[in-house]
Formats: sequence, structure tokens, C-alpha cells
Amino acid sequence: MTGLINYVSCGALWLGLAVKTPDLVRHRHDPYLRAICAVLGLAGVCFLLGAAPTVGAVNRISGVPNLAAPVTYASITAYSAASQVLIVHWRGGERVRRVVRCWVLAYAAVLVGIAVMFALGRAPVERRTDLDTYYATTPFISEMIVLYLVGHLTAVSVTTVSSLRWAREVSGRLRAGLVLLGVGSLCNAGYSVSKLVAVVARWCGRDWSALGTGVSPAAAGLGALLTSVGILVPLAGPRLTEWRRSLRTYARLEPLERELDGVLTRHALRLPRPRWASPSTLLMWRQTSIHNALGYLDASFDHALFERAHDAALDAFGDKEQAEAAAWAAVIRAAAGSQNGRPRPAPAPGGLAPLPAPPRSAGTRTASAATGRLTASAPGVAVLIRVADALGAPPAGGDRGGAAGPGDDRGGTVPSAGVRDATAAPSGDVLGGTPSGAL
Repeated sequence: MTGLINYVSCGALWLGLAVKTPDLVRHRHDPYLRAICAVLGLAGVCFLLGAAPTVGAVNRISGVPNLAAPVTYASITAYSAASQVLIVHWRGGERVRRVVRCWVLAYAAVLVGIAVMFALGRAPVERRTDLDTYYATTPFISEMIVLYLVGHLTAVSVTTVSSLRWAREVSGRLRAGLVLLGVGSLCNAGYSVSKLVAVVARWCGRDWSALGTGVSPAAAGLGALLTSVGILVPLAGPRLTEWRRSLRTYARLEPLERELDGVLTRHALRLPRPRWASPSTLLMWRQTSIHNALGYLDASFDHALFERAHDAALDAFGDKEQAEAAAWAAVIRAAAGSQNGRPRPAPAPGGLAPLPAPPRSAGTRTASAATGRLTASAPGVAVLIRVADALGAPPAGGDRGGAAGPGDDRGGTVPSAGVRDATAAPSGDVLGGTPSGAL
């Protein structure tokens, strides 16, 4: 026997434990979180100790035949106690501590009973996979076997009923997690039931050991998988939602980073791309690269162009957000293009590049004639996303006379004709008439 099912089940449970360990470190005094980690950790220990190779190793190292049996039964009993503590914390109420104490004392008595029965009994022949049925008629050893199986069956039965009953009162990820936990606990009940049936059959003079060596491990393995997933679904759901949102934002910002690629590469402004990083880390890396490039181009931003593009888009569409995105897209494209073709403009005193005076004052967006710099702050993430959409959009109305402007081949959801025209148009004719697409 290779114990493959046991080791795979142990790995699945400890993977779930690894996911929750950082939260446990940050909130080590949270009894609910400690109960979850105890359930996952002890369930993994049960499968690890129950594997045939592990059983042989424990017996060999200890020098006591079948010592692995009570050790494994003790871990199963501890897991049963932890699952009951978890259910009690889920239910809540005024008597949580009292009920938890009762369950812990009850299963502590089971642990003592297992130790005493094994000490009083006699099991000289090592049995790695069928000890339950082989010693089912041996005094004290049989009582030890029945004691741990009844304790385990009680725990998983309570967990099954409580989880499925509560699942009818909630919805969403919590309901899905409770259903999975209930079904997994039901499979774990199949482990105890099949073992008990095999033991009773042995009492009756029949050999149904296949139930204990074949059916019960399979039921326990499936139960472990469903239980670990059921516990993690409600807890990992918010994190998965955050990762999905980060991935979408990361992808939408790609056209903007591509527009700034020349500046980032030429001036070594892009940090090394992190490997094996979470979506949130990748998004932070892309945002940092974009902000580095925008910070470098800050003195090159043309406030007059910003005003023209903003006012024209605002007049055409009446949407302030689209107008702001159009203006920033035009300014960023022009500044990046100038950097790609010419050296960076010499800064004026105070680090500001002199620009022509704006055509008119427009509140906080415009610059003073003395500095010629945009007084608007750098665009935030929401604005950057809209700017990236504008930069990555195909031209509205097809090919304009066969001359494709910058960014015409980029996919997106928002037409960019206004951005391209605003970049090239003179101050007296910003968008070249009525635009044919929305930014």
C-alpha cells in the first residue's frame, strides 16, 4: 500500500491551512480562526498518520507493535473535537464557551479511554491497514476501536446536520461553503460507518475487511477534499474577488503602459516584473511603472492641449469623466511622442518647462502664465483606466483617408478619434468639427 489517497488528502488539507496561516498570525487570538486552522491541520495529521508507510515507520521507530493505531485514533479524536468547536463558534450565542468546554472535556475523556484500552489490550501482530477488523474480537482493543469510531461518527454527524441546516438560512459563498462542508462531513461519516459495519461483521464471524481497507479510505479522502474546500470558500471568496478585479484592471491599463513604453525603457523607469506574484502585486507593479513615466513627463505636459481636448470633449459629449480622460490621453500621447522623437525639454526655474499661455482660464485645471504647468494632480487609478481605454480604442468611423494615427491598431471599448484629433488640431479647431466617436 502506498497510502497515496492519504497523502493527497493530507496535502489538500494542509494547503488550505497554508492559505489561512497568514490570517492566523495576524489574528492569533480569534477563537473562530484558530478552530478553522485546527480542523484543517488535525485532519491532515489524521491522513498522514493513517497512511500505511507512516504506520510502519511509527511502529518501527517506537518499537511497539501497532502503536501507530492509538496515535492515529487520538488524532482523529482531536479532529472531531476541533470540528465541534468550530460548529459551536459558527452558531454563536451566549453559551459558546460553556459548550466548547463540554465538547473538549468529552473528547478528552475519549482520548484517555483510547490510551487506557490500548495499554490494557494485547496486539502483538502488526497490522498496517486492517487492524480494526483483525483485532475486532480482541479484549480492550475492540473497545478502543469502537470508542474512537463512535466519537468520530458523532462529530461528523453533528457537523453534517448543522452545516446543511444553516445552509438553508444563508446565501452566496457562505451557503456554498456550508453545503460542501456538510457533504464532506457526510462522506467522513461513511468512513466511520464502513469501519463499524466491518467490525460488527467480524463479531458475527464474517470477513468484510474490504470495507475498512477500500471503502473507508476513499470516503475519507473525498470528505477531506470537500471539507477543506467548504471551509475555504467563504473565507477565500473576498480575496478571489479582489484578485479578479486586479486582473481586469491590470489588463485595462496595458494600452497606457504600452504608450509609455518608450519613456520607461529609455530612462529605465520600469521596475523588474515580479515573478510568481499575486494579481494585486502585478497591478501595483504596472501602476508604479505608469506613475514613474508620468512623473518623468510631468514637465512636458502641454496645458494648452489639455484645455483644448477637455473643452472640446466636454462640449461634444457633456461628460466630465470622458472629457478628463480625453484630455489626459491627448497630453500623455503628445508628451510621450515628443520624448520618443526629441530630448526632454530643458526645465525652467523650479523644474517646470515653460509652455505657451493657455487660451483661457479654466479653474484648477489650467496653469498660471508664470509657470505654464498643469495644476491638476496626476490622474488617479480610475482616470488612468479611462485614459487607457481611450488610448487602446480603435478609430471611430474606420480609416480616415488611409492614414492611421497612433494607437489605431489597439483594441478597446472607447473610440479614440477625439484624442488623436485633439493632439494634432490647432488651437482654433480642436476636434476638427463634430466628433464621430465618444471617448
